[in-house]
Amino acid sequence: MDSMIHELRDVCSECTLLRERREPPRSAPLMQRSDHEAPSVFRPQNMLRVARRQKGLHAGDVPPLCVLDPDGDLVRFVRARRGATRSAFWACYHTLMWEWREGDRHYGVIGSAVGASFSVLVAEQLFVSGCRLLVSISSAGQIADASPPPFHILIERSLRDEGTSYHYLPASTYAEADGGLVELAARAFAASGAPVLRGATWTTDAPFRETAATVARRRAEGLLAVEMEAAALYAFATAGSHPILCLAQVTNQLGNGADDFEKGEENGAALTLRLIDSFAAVWLESTTAQVP
Repeated sequence: MDSMIHELRDVCSECTLLRERREPPRSAPLMQRSDHEAPSVFRPQNMLRVARRQKGLHAGDVPPLCVLDPDGDLVRFVRARRGATRSAFWACYHTLMWEWREGDRHYGVIGSAVGASFSVLVAEQLFVSGCRLLVSISSAGQIADASPPPFHILIERSLRDEGTSYHYLPASTYAEADGGLVELAARAFAASGAPVLRGATWTTDAPFRETAATVARRRAEGLLAVEMEAAALYAFATAGSHPILCLAQVTNQLGNGADDFEKGEENGAALTLRLIDSFAAVWLESTTAQVP
């Protein structure tokens, strides 16, 4: 018995030593970053140069006005109704771009760029390929009881509950839109007669982990909807001084409504295009950039 007690004491002593030697808990790697202003070794222009060589593409600019369309509804609409054609100069390995014109405004749209990391991966390539203005239109789930879906939100800021934004900006609760762009968009939307709410959203990487407790917390924080791209795109925009505007098309009540994911006529694409085009027209009038 005595020998057993001594063995137990020895084991406990070893456990105590291990606890004392163990390093204190470290914060997540995303929170440890402090080199946000340092240039990256891997650059989008370098990858695109290789992609052009491998695909046999000539160098050239994509349209100055570009749209990210995660659901692909706008892509289908402009191909069917605007005769959009595949871009000859978009060299991205992972996506296709479709081009068309609204009057004298030249657009390119990319479908199925879902999620924070993928949308920013594409946005990085767009802004070294000739894009001057980027609009993202996310499909979103309703949090606040502001209006029955479907409806649009002009996103002023988004809660950073994803990983990508932390590679571009130090840790903070929200990623903010450019205030000037938001005001331009609000003016354009008001003139168009389309009802668009303004406010904050929640950007998540895990849509199927939206628990009741977390949704209630986000509602109490005043967030209107949950989507998957805005926080990352706004962080990228701020870090690189890129003009990016994020809209949300609220289409569902988190899968709990009888009419969830119904977007209206043309899957909402006609209205979405009207909003984007009205904003682009005002932006072109206001900017001193020489956009063809």
